[in-house]
Order: sequence, then structure tokens, then C-alpha cells
Amino acid sequence: MKNAVLVTGGSRGIGKAICQVLARRGWIVLVNYQKNEQAALAVRDAIREGGGESEIFQADVADREQVKAMLAQIKERGYWVNALVNNAGITRDKLLPMMSGEEWESVIATNLNSAFYCIKEVIQKMIVRKNGCIVNVASVSGIRGQAGQSNYGAAKAGMLALTRSLAREVGRYNIRVNAVAPGFIDTDMLTAMNQDESIKAMLEETRNNHVPLKRFGKAEEVANVVSFLLSAEASYMTGQAIVVDGGLTL
Repeated sequence: MKNAVLVTGGSRGIGKAICQVLARRGWIVLVNYQKNEQAALAVRDAIREGGGESEIFQADVADREQVKAMLAQIKERGYWVNALVNNAGITRDKLLPMMSGEEWESVIATNLNSAFYCIKEVIQKMIVRKNGCIVNVASVSGIRGQAGQSNYGAAKAGMLALTRSLAREVGRYNIRVNAVAPGFIDTDMLTAMNQDESIKAMLEETRNNHVPLKRFGKAEEVANVVSFLLSAEASYMTGQAIVVDGGLTL
């Protein structure tokens, strides 16, 4: 059995960058995706062309049974999930009075419940082996309020609380649990937000007046922090949330 890192939502955006950076650092990378197989294959093939090892695994990680089936398939292919990056996420932004139950529930399921399901499937093996590392991709929206993101903010705040509580539970087994909290990162999600002129104006105002570095982040800048948290250089860090936001939350 080979030790590997599983990255949920690894076919695009921050997840794609995490897969690429970890592969360059020598990890065997297991790329989870929900729908876009071609995008996942492109990530896998790029890693292989660079001399790394990678496989793709389809599952909607908001579905507990699909997560179980994915982890069974990973084991069948000869891999241990020695490290887990809970990155999968969606947004359904809307002011709460207009937000539907489905818009609330789908965001909580994909951004928070998925982390619980994936951790449940790998944590026991980590405990038995007394080795493992988990990084949860949260958000500054879980630290400070953002109008129109009560669902997303609640999910990401939950990720931060999950990180701290789990770190206390499993530290004795040499398992580290940390989080990274990105601010505005230049990904396809941000590009989609820019299609709305009012949101675009808000983003420009935020970048120019509230981000000390006067720019939005790159996906690779978040991925580098995830790589650090998974590495031996962070061996005495657990229960921490590293903010990567250009100073937005100062």
C-alpha cells in the first residue's frame, strides 16, 4: 500500500493548485472530482507528465455513501490516505431573507458535511497507524461576516471549529489537523462573481480599499500554505488556522 494525499474538489481552482504543488513536493496525489472528469484527467495527466503519480476518483463528497465507495476504491487500488485535504466547496450567495432551504442545505452539505464524511472514512486508519495529517480549506468568511454569505460563512466557521476540536481529539495519535482560510483568490469562482456588475464593483472596492496588498491572491499561494501544513516543517503545528488574505482581516 502506498501513502497518498486525497484532495477533494481537486479538478479546479484552489484544489487544482493544491494537487499540482503537492505533486511537485513528491506526494502521490489522489484527485477527487464530482462531475468534470476531463478537468480531473487534465490535472492527473499534468502531474504524470511532470514525473509524479496521480489517480482520479469521482464522488460527490456531500453524499456519505459516495464517500464510502470512493475510499473503498482507493484502498482497492493500493493506496492509504495518509493525508487529507478537505477543499471541496460551492457558493450559493443570497441575502438570508431570500435564501431557500436548498441553497442553505447544499452549501452546508458540500462545504462542511463533506469534511466530516471524508474524515470519518480515513481517521481510524490514521489512528491505528499513529500517523496522518488533515488540512481543512476554510475561508475568511468563517471569521468575519459577509452579507449574502450566511450559508457559506456558517459552513466555513464550522470547518474552523471542526479543525480545533479534532486536533484535540487525535493529537495523541500523532495526527495533526490544521486549516487554511483564504480571502479573495483569483479562481473561476471569483471570475463568475465578476459577471455581476454590482458584485464586480464591490470586489474592486474591496481590493483597492480593504486589502493592504492591493491585489487578490493566487491559488498557488494558498496551495503553498497547504503544502507547508502537510510537511515535516509544520510538525509541531495542530489546531491552527492560517489566514491567506493579503491582510483583509487585519
